[in-house]
Amino acid sequence: MTTDPSSRHANAETYRVSQEVELLVPRMRNRPPAVRQHTASVTDRLDNLAASYLGDPHQYWRIADANPAVPPDQLVEPGRSIDIPGASS
Repeated sequence: MTTDPSSRHANAETYRVSQEVELLVPRMRNRPPAVRQHTASVTDRLDNLAASYLGDPHQYWRIADANPAVPPDQLVEPGRSIDIPGASS
């Protein structure tokens, strides 16, 4: 099974249940340290924030992981302070 190297599943273990099916083992969600804060505005979206701060809109899940107390769909409510993680190493 291959995945995009920038995917949150890139290094996940696989479990083969048959020749036809492989399952990804769920990853452990680690809260990355925030390196900056962003105050959400009316026009913000997680993918756009990820593109702006992390250089890749598909990394939106890293911003969600950095803010575990807030459901992802509520992260961009105007005025909310959002923790932004650093670039992945």
